[in-house]
Amino acid sequence: MDVAIISLTENFNRNIIVFSNLLKIILQFSLLGCLKCPLGDFNIMYRKEIKVLDCTIRDGGLMNNHLFSDDLVRGVFKAVNESGVDYIELGYKADENQFKRGEFGPMKFCTEKDLENVIGDQEVKCKVSVMADIGRFDPKSVIPKGESYIDMMRVASYVKDIDKAIDFVNTLNAKGYETTINIMAVSHARERELDEALEQVEKESATDVVYLVDSFGALYSEQICHLAKKYMTAMPSREIGIHAHNNQQLAFANTIEAIIQGINFLDGTIFGIGRAAGNCPLELLLGFLKNPKFNIRPILDVLGKDFVKLRDEIEWGYTIPYMITGILDLHPRAGMKLRNSEEKDEYLGFYEKLTSEANV
Repeated sequence: MDVAIISLTENFNRNIIVFSNLLKIILQFSLLGCLKCPLGDFNIMYRKEIKVLDCTIRDGGLMNNHLFSDDLVRGVFKAVNESGVDYIELGYKADENQFKRGEFGPMKFCTEKDLENVIGDQEVKCKVSVMADIGRFDPKSVIPKGESYIDMMRVASYVKDIDKAIDFVNTLNAKGYETTINIMAVSHARERELDEALEQVEKESATDVVYLVDSFGALYSEQICHLAKKYMTAMPSREIGIHAHNNQQLAFANTIEAIIQGINFLDGTIFGIGRAAGNCPLELLLGFLKNPKFNIRPILDVLGKDFVKLRDEIEWGYTIPYMITGILDLHPRAGMKLRNSEEKDEYLGFYEKLTSEANV
């Protein structure tokens, strides 16, 4: 009897071990699918090819005409410069004949003098980026890269203007700058027109990176997956980037999905600051990525010192009107208008108005 009990016990223990080992194998395969890119040979939390770009001042400035204090801009530069982040986008290159200083802050223009005022005598560890909108700046007026603080110039374009974007980046590239084309409002683009634009970029442009931009915060992970594969297939010689908006609180999740699909250029902003619902929070992104070169501490420091208070002065981030424009795939300007009105919390009326106008 004792022998039988011992035998049963041994069989039970062996079954437990087999079951435990099987469970480990299942979990390993599950994690492989969740935490590895489709190529299966590197962990998405650590991939040396990944580059992070902070666009706190550039995108956040859309909420206050870039009228930040000099001390805040310097503080952001110092924090990002010490954080291991690869690029900092300090603002725009805008034509001063179209925009007036005083009505707009210095980072709307990013002249060499403006940039020197921010950078000072700091040792520059990150690369400096600025953005230029088609029609708001003449690329022929740009000085050569060797004479500038700027390393990268990013050109924002709609699909319909891709010819102009290609000419723009080719001019900038010839002057020595790294360049990107950020294709905006991709959720509104017709599939065939987008395909043709991507093909044209691959064949005709000198750009280093092409960004997938979820301008209205309307995209879900399945769509990010589809578009990432489309961009990478159409432009095998280019790096792909992701710039996500947080209307539906998906900016971080969609950025992770982009990483899973092999996208290497990632945008983020401190405390998620940006136009309307804002962007992927930089602190979340740095917390997720496991490359030891990244240091979240300077970001948390400047966030606590400056951005908590700033959020009391400027509204950004997830709110219901921006959620509504996101799910309806609409520009957030209607939500921004509502938030600046006396009916700023009349959510149902706002939803009914937009759905009626859009015939949803």
